[in-house]
Amino acid sequence: MPRRLLAYLVAAMLVIWPAVAVLSPAFGAEPAFPPGSRIGLEPPGDLKPSTRFPGFEDIDRKVAFTLLELPASAYAELARAANATEQRGLTDVKREEFSLRGGTGLLVTGRAQINDVALHKWILLATAAADKDLTVLINVEVPEAARAVYSDAVIRQALASVTFRPMPIQEQLGLLPFKLGQLAGFRVMQVLAQGGVILTEGPTDDLSKQPYVIVSIGQGSPEQPDDRARFARDLLSSAPLRDLSVQSADAMRIGGLPGYEIRAQAKGLNDEPILVAQWLRFSGGNFLRVIGIGRKDDWDALFTRFRALRDGIEFR
Repeated sequence: MPRRLLAYLVAAMLVIWPAVAVLSPAFGAEPAFPPGSRIGLEPPGDLKPSTRFPGFEDIDRKVAFTLLELPASAYAELARAANATEQRGLTDVKREEFSLRGGTGLLVTGRAQINDVALHKWILLATAAADKDLTVLINVEVPEAARAVYSDAVIRQALASVTFRPMPIQEQLGLLPFKLGQLAGFRVMQVLAQGGVILTEGPTDDLSKQPYVIVSIGQGSPEQPDDRARFARDLLSSAPLRDLSVQSADAMRIGGLPGYEIRAQAKGLNDEPILVAQWLRFSGGNFLRVIGIGRKDDWDALFTRFRALRDGIEFR
């Protein structure tokens, strides 16, 4: 099984107990959306939005709906796996085409045994009619003891209610461990699930033709100044940039905290010369990374705006 597919399936089937949840609309009401998610449904029973994974859970009955947003390219690979004769860990496997409110999909059902607990499983692989860039993988696990509340008919009704909304950018920004106080003329292109954000300038999302900024949080930063310099260089060298050449590297204070700046030049995806600025701001064992990339011809104005965006970032 390809490594990427295995990662998708492991993420879809991973269920961890228990957590604190918040209230959600009752079944039959408007669809509820996990924070920052494009995927919503009408949650039956006592399902609440989970605080530990994207989806819903009934902690007392150990029922979970895991909702995963995947790229469109994942669909064909997952469909082949879902139609494979052998389904590891599943018995009594059945497959069928399935219609939902916002698209169509393939529903796989079966039974599983995990740690002496008998489970009923529903795995829905779907595409959104209004969003060709989105593949949806929904994994439902219901212990045998919870079947009186979460019957097959109830689960199917919930899955049929699955719907989609536009990317909730502002909601996703509110989930980040930092806030952007100054966009400096850039626009948010994508909020990353790992806790970062990509910003760009221009009419499209083609980063090969437009300047862009990536802001992210990392863990495991060094405490000694000499180690920070080496750490910053290693981090920049791992970026997917060709012919990277460091022009300057200096320790500095950023937002009242220890920081490190590297300026470099490289070649863009179209072989045009580009310039790069990377700033790290260290706080305890964590670090904030800001990396700005733009064309050499526009660099002076871009660099000023990159710094303005950098200086407007605050930890929550």
